[in-house]
Amino acid sequence: MAKKKQAEATKRFSKPTQKDFSVIIEPVITEKSMALMQNENKVTLKVLPTTNKTEVKLAFEKIFQVEVKDVAISNVHGKSTTRGTRYQGHISGYKKAVVTVKEGEAIDLFKE
Repeated sequence: MAKKKQAEATKRFSKPTQKDFSVIIEPVITEKSMALMQNENKVTLKVLPTTNKTEVKLAFEKIFQVEVKDVAISNVHGKSTTRGTRYQGHISGYKKAVVTVKEGEAIDLFKE
């Protein structure tokens, strides 16, 4: 029993690969995502459109060296916009992942 606890405490993550860095595109920085990060220990990310929950979880654990509790993925649809009254435009959609980090662990997205 003691060996299991010791193995869990010294769990090492493997080094991240190029694929891990390509899965996670960038963090989503909004008021809502910052509130989720502070209050519920959740991080919101833009990810590749072809990725699934397992790939996001493994990539996040390798890059940030923390344990992931849960991953939720959703597709954010694109929107059409207008600049003034003349110019029509379109904002592209993307795939969003909300990663819940295990209690007691934290990451710092804004390193100084």
